[in-house]
Amino acid sequence: MKLYHHPLSGHAHRARLFLSLLGVAHEAIEVDLKAGAHKRPEFLALNPFGQVPVLDDDGTVVSDSNAILVYLARKLGRAEWLPVDAEGEAAVQRWLSVAAGELAYGPAAARLVTVFGAKFNPEEVIGRAHTLLGRLEAHLAGRDWLVGQHPTIADVALYSYLARAPEGNVDLSGYANVNAYLRRIEALPGFVPFVQTPAGLTAAA
Repeated sequence: MKLYHHPLSGHAHRARLFLSLLGVAHEAIEVDLKAGAHKRPEFLALNPFGQVPVLDDDGTVVSDSNAILVYLARKLGRAEWLPVDAEGEAAVQRWLSVAAGELAYGPAAARLVTVFGAKFNPEEVIGRAHTLLGRLEAHLAGRDWLVGQHPTIADVALYSYLARAPEGNVDLSGYANVNAYLRRIEALPGFVPFVQTPAGLTAAA
């Protein structure tokens, strides 16, 4: 397998993290976003949206980080990571939608402002981040994982941008359940950290 990624992309990190948690050997190919490699014809042939990550599994090309998580879990028959029963799969899908919605437009967007100079309204995206964090804090009360009794791809999908939320000036200090949850993910065998950048609250620390 080949994974086209960029080290500062949380979307790419979730794919790299899951491959590592699964113990799947793969070739990591860094795409130079700053040089515009993601807009060149050879990369657009893999993903017309011009985004990382992209997984190439011996000619089967899967783009979109959440789609990659689903593909790997199903292809490798790892039902503990993606339940096969309707209720369990729906519960995981709910959180994949959060990863693509509230997470992307909250903590991830706040980090885009400080790390990449994105033109979002900082107060607005930080506010969204805290709304999400409040909901997660309540959801994680009395439970270790988002769905069921063990980690699933839902947890993988949320980890990267939650862990680096302080880089976008999102303070995690008031969310004890969320912080404990992040430490549980980091303790999983095969965990690989997401690169930390000196931005936002991280720079002030």
